[in-house]
Amino acid sequence: MEKKTRKPVGKIKKKYLKSGKKCKVTFRLPKAAVNSGKKVNIVGDFNDWNIRSTPMKKLKSGEFKLDMNLGTGKEYKFKYLIDGEHWENDWNADKYVPNSFGGDDSVVVV
Repeated sequence: MEKKTRKPVGKIKKKYLKSGKKCKVTFRLPKAAVNSGKKVNIVGDFNDWNIRSTPMKKLKSGEFKLDMNLGTGKEYKFKYLIDGEHWENDWNADKYVPNSFGGDDSVVVV
């Protein structure tokens, strides 16, 4: 029986601003990760883990995208919350750290 591998989830792009104090981070969650989900919020250190404050925009392709300016020299833990009930990590995160719920959180380093 052939083992199925999961396609990578998410895509993070970084663009450091001229001041060097901020980085424009683009988070993308592909349609395959969302399945039939209608809305996605990104939740993490940068928004005090507020599940409603940072919705992502759904693109025509079915993927979700969000641009965010983050302070440099820091690491931010985060996860994607799909339809308010399913948590998803970003497989392209810079690293992962264990959380208090027995799983891992994605980390973006800027």
